[in-house]
Amino acid sequence: MAIALPAEQVAREDLVMFVNACFSCTGQREFYNDARGQAVSIEFLHEYILGNYRRLYARTLAAGINHFNRAQIVLNLLATGRDTPSADRAEEGALIAATLRALPPPRAYRVLELLRSRRINNRRSRAIAREYLAGRPDLDFDAVKYRSKLRSAVVHGHLKLGDERGPFLFHGWRKRVYTRPLLEKFRQAHYTQEALFELPFTIAEGLAYKHGIPRAVFLERIEPRLTQAERMRLQGSAARTKGVELSVDLSRVPLTKLALYALSLAPAARLERREELHAALSQATARTLGRAPLALGRVAAVLDNSYSSSGSNEKRRRPLGVALAAHYLLSAAAREYRAFWTSRVEDPLLVGARGQTDLSAPLLDALEWAPDLVVVVSDGYDNGPPNAVAELTRIFRTKLDPGRRTSIIHANPVFDSELFTPRALGACVPTVGVRDAEDLPTVLGFARFAEGAAPLSELEHYLAARVRQMIERDARKRGVTAPLSLVGASASEVPPEDEELPAVEEEA
Repeated sequence: MAIALPAEQVAREDLVMFVNACFSCTGQREFYNDARGQAVSIEFLHEYILGNYRRLYARTLAAGINHFNRAQIVLNLLATGRDTPSADRAEEGALIAATLRALPPPRAYRVLELLRSRRINNRRSRAIAREYLAGRPDLDFDAVKYRSKLRSAVVHGHLKLGDERGPFLFHGWRKRVYTRPLLEKFRQAHYTQEALFELPFTIAEGLAYKHGIPRAVFLERIEPRLTQAERMRLQGSAARTKGVELSVDLSRVPLTKLALYALSLAPAARLERREELHAALSQATARTLGRAPLALGRVAAVLDNSYSSSGSNEKRRRPLGVALAAHYLLSAAAREYRAFWTSRVEDPLLVGARGQTDLSAPLLDALEWAPDLVVVVSDGYDNGPPNAVAELTRIFRTKLDPGRRTSIIHANPVFDSELFTPRALGACVPTVGVRDAEDLPTVLGFARFAEGAAPLSELEHYLAARVRQMIERDARKRGVTAPLSLVGASASEVPPEDEELPAVEEEA
């Protein structure tokens, strides 16, 4: 006979599963699951949590989840605005606006573009779009780089940009001469090669192809305008282009991206640049811990470098990159630290993905060292032998360490679409999802909810506190007073949002 679980336990488990999924899932193909399965599973989770726990669904925006899921939550909240309880409208609106401002511009403009394709056109969505565009620091740049998305947002939201931006978005370079410098350069670039080298790289690249500019010449001349992300992305292309060398300022690259960059290099190149890469990773770690301090005692890290950590074509080497970045982060945050890799590693910077996933052997070595905390970074596919970790941790927890002197936490960067959550390592080890190693300070605090040791009320208070922090941080960035009253504010502070306007087709 099935045993009915208390409603509070069901709610807590649902929310923990959703938050874990929102840390790790990006809707992309993983080593064991295809992209279609990932998309279907995460879409179901969003609909389920939105329908049953709307307030906590919105507050998940403040939990530190990845950009993909923040964008999905914003879209779903805007699409179902009339279902928002009156008492929650102000807080929900503030969370949506703050989230949109915090997203990378391509992701935020994609959200605005999807509002049109999904025909979401209520008063709040128009206000959110208008406020976002009003806060952009350089709308001329956006008009050039994100022209189609910005045009879509303007049309759909019935917005007026004024001056030359309106004609630029709808008539482009064919109609007139512009007085705004960047818009005029864009117009000129369709007729002369010189002008395109003053445009953003992604725009200039297409025009360079149109003008027949050789790749080597184009990369050499556009190099001063490249962003750090573009420089890192173009390293492979530049290496294949004779006579082109793109420099990357490693001191500005985030920790996990830097680890992925190091792993993308051939072992000989990593060995040759070892001191440079190690120093850059150490500096990135210090910056991460400066933003999110983490002080740990005696820590053992069990790091998965099996073949499945090579990831997929869409997320190449990401699980291994997260493991390498976690190695640097935990070693810097711990008073004492040891790393235990699934396959023998002489130098972490030369690590590669190989072999089956034997987590039990390194976990045994880690437990023998008697640490305060064991952090397992793995995709959770324990197949050497299968489920050995589940049995090992059960015996350890029930027979050898019932007093829980040693904590064990599993950080999983891979979403399992069949389970609707990152794959766990048994009932005795809490599993938390991560996107980057930089998530570890956050998810280590969240692990008590995954373990089931904290009640639903504590999870609600945790999310409410994160909401206040997020709104305060957003207000500081904008130089305005933090609207603390928004948490639980009355509905009179925000306008009703049920007035729908028809979607407007784009001007010819």
